[in-house]
Amino acid sequence: MANATSTSGIISGRLDRKVLSDNFDDLHAPLGEHEALVAADRCYFCHDAPCMTACPTEIDIPLFVRQISTGTPEASAKTIFSQNILGGMCARVCPTETLCEQACVREIAEGKPVEIGRLQRFATDKLMAQSHQPFERAKPTGKSVAVVGAGPAGLACAHRLATFGHDVTVYEARQKGGGLNEFGIAAYKSVDGFAQRELDWLLSIGGITMAYGEALGDGLLLDSLKAEHDAVFLGMGLSGVNALRCEGEDLDNVVDAVSFIADLRQAEDLSRVEVGRNVVVIGGGMTAVDAAVQSKLLGAQDVALVYRRGKENMGASVYEQELATSKGVRIIYNAQPMKVARNGKALSVEFAYTKTKKGKLSRTGESFSLPADQVFKAIGQALLGAPEELAIDGGKITVDEHGRTSDALVWAGGDCASGGDDLTVTAVAEGRDAATSIHATL
Repeated sequence: MANATSTSGIISGRLDRKVLSDNFDDLHAPLGEHEALVAADRCYFCHDAPCMTACPTEIDIPLFVRQISTGTPEASAKTIFSQNILGGMCARVCPTETLCEQACVREIAEGKPVEIGRLQRFATDKLMAQSHQPFERAKPTGKSVAVVGAGPAGLACAHRLATFGHDVTVYEARQKGGGLNEFGIAAYKSVDGFAQRELDWLLSIGGITMAYGEALGDGLLLDSLKAEHDAVFLGMGLSGVNALRCEGEDLDNVVDAVSFIADLRQAEDLSRVEVGRNVVVIGGGMTAVDAAVQSKLLGAQDVALVYRRGKENMGASVYEQELATSKGVRIIYNAQPMKVARNGKALSVEFAYTKTKKGKLSRTGESFSLPADQVFKAIGQALLGAPEELAIDGGKITVDEHGRTSDALVWAGGDCASGGDDLTVTAVAEGRDAATSIHATL
């Protein structure tokens, strides 16, 4: 312990730099040449390819695996990038255990799927290391498109539009691009500044201009974007954080997990990131798991992740839940926050036990309390700043199967749009497909 004299409270330096470096090392080590060939050799190259059907971006998985097995990883990478230009990041963060690998025949027959995710990383890393962009811009069309948001959906849309020859301006509220890939995932899932390297590589196709510090609704209006460009794509994600709706959530040290993860991802020195001795995370999705695991890796002594429903209802996959417990996180199911109270210098969180009957959640009448120095809210995000002139469905922008909104000149995709899972790979698919629809319209 680097700060052994402190016994409670939120402090930095709970662990020394060497331990922190080890804790936040790459979650899955990249495959070497021989390992990749062995892993690829396990593929049956199924003619009906259930793995491909399970992939939201419909990458031709049997083809790219075969290309690795024949010693042409660069060709394999192009197969991947043709469907998913952010295939490098998706290889790192996609829940492959519930998508392509779960559908793998090897998984069904043996309980051990082909390591599709790691093979995808092997191929994409190979090509990106050459700083080579495998796609070329078409002849300029003279048309311009505004893309709002430099996250997975916006970047995928911008790149595909650039390949068609359109000029693209990406408006991003932050001072750095990448969106969820840069600010919203656990640091151990994407190490060594990969999100920014991927962004630079993607932009090397040309025809894409980045405009940072530009947020929709804060000086950037939809009407002005429509006047200046031939089409608009909205991919700004979800910037709001849902409230706990319980007493005491406004107390100091009750914060949203999204901000914690973003700050940690931007920290140059992890030993300076503050974390509590006792941490409580409320939620059941990937953000909750990422906040809980990283709190433990930073040196928190006790981390409890509390979810209001059962294990099978959690948004985080079973793999992610098991990852959390393997790192020492305690997961408490069927418990709902009732009150956060100040207990001296620390906090205590009171929970009510719950039960689910016919899909309806109710309290059992029993309760318990957990001590906490730090409480993270991770119960979902909400759309803020959506243009009032667009139709909204379930708190998100209404779109059709092509990503088109109620305005004929505006498309949307990713977390801010209706339909689809809130996954990086889904956002990429929606951005890519919206670009194709925009191009057809223009």
